[in-house]
Amino acid sequence: MAVTFVDQLPEDTFTDKKVLARFDFNVPLDGEDKSKISDTTRIDSALETIRLILAQKPKKLILMSHLGRPKGQANPDFSLEPVATYLAEKLDEEVLLTESCKDRGIKTLLELSQNRVLLLQNLRFHSEETDNDHEFSKTLASYGDFYVNDAFGTAHRKHASTYGVNTFFNKRAYGGLLLKKEITALEKIVQKPTSPFVAIVGGAKVSDKIKIIERLLVNVNQLLIGGAMAYPFLKAQGHNVGTSLCEESDVQLAAKILSSKGAQKIVLPSDHIASETFAGAPLQVNSVDLSEGIMGLDIGEQTLAQFSHIIKNAKTVLWNGPMGLFENVAYSKGTFGIAEALTKVDGFTLVGGGDSVSAVVKSGLADKMGHVSTGGGASLEYIENGTLPGIQALKFGIQ
Repeated sequence: MAVTFVDQLPEDTFTDKKVLARFDFNVPLDGEDKSKISDTTRIDSALETIRLILAQKPKKLILMSHLGRPKGQANPDFSLEPVATYLAEKLDEEVLLTESCKDRGIKTLLELSQNRVLLLQNLRFHSEETDNDHEFSKTLASYGDFYVNDAFGTAHRKHASTYGVNTFFNKRAYGGLLLKKEITALEKIVQKPTSPFVAIVGGAKVSDKIKIIERLLVNVNQLLIGGAMAYPFLKAQGHNVGTSLCEESDVQLAAKILSSKGAQKIVLPSDHIASETFAGAPLQVNSVDLSEGIMGLDIGEQTLAQFSHIIKNAKTVLWNGPMGLFENVAYSKGTFGIAEALTKVDGFTLVGGGDSVSAVVKSGLADKMGHVSTGGGASLEYIENGTLPGIQALKFGIQ
């Protein structure tokens, strides 16, 4: 049984009905002014599904999302009010923000003819959301005749609004258009990717990505490892990594991977851009070893050229994690160089993971990628497991 998506439904499915829809509006707010959104990408990605539902003239569209980590307590710093304001501008109609997800007045609002679009206040103001509480799921479900999940970024969580709520929508739960795009793109990675298949993994801790590395080694042709992720591997090979970020537990994990089947597919940096202090003056190191007292903060020119050559000849490329401290211009060449290399691939490219997505957006090359995932951890978990709890719940309900 496959997920049914909203664009596969008869055009009058939602007409005069109440539609409860989960989105991922977990957007970054301005550090100084919490009323301003610093990056609206996640909301913009949801607009296509919202407009499709509204085009069917529902009685009500009840939107829900979390924002930040308020830890089960109402906190004005994590209010969805800026999201409601932005949505109203984009949709050109009023978006009414409720006081809470369990506001006693919600049922009354649902029967009124005005305010076609409601946005429930932050789901995570209630600990029952992350606890996947049955009664909380039931309360949310009571607001809608149909349920739509378009929050791919939280589909890996067994939370009330993404998982438990499905219990109450037997054959009335559907996937949104963003969810469809994400699944379609990730299937090109998970199910028989066109060869040569190259994966690029960066970031900080091996322990955070050991599962994805082990999974990828099964079917990639080459696995390029850069960023701070590379130093435990280099140290496990006996190289000197200076003062680079390198925990002993990660070195042990790297050694385990390097002794496993498929380890010959791993390609590590052969030179570096380094510094005596974090984000200090850059030093070009033309060898794989780093001397005492310096730390690697980006891949070097030789490594970038090697990685770019491998990427250029690939037919499928997955990129997760930057090659260095790309936020600092002195250490951004490796990461932006990888982004540039992906634009030259004659095949399918997928960028997933928060930092690499930020990097490709900052490089101005996002529109030249095959797919830029909004999922972060969800996209990695999908590659690891071939599905996610929120997607399984849409397919089969909660058993």
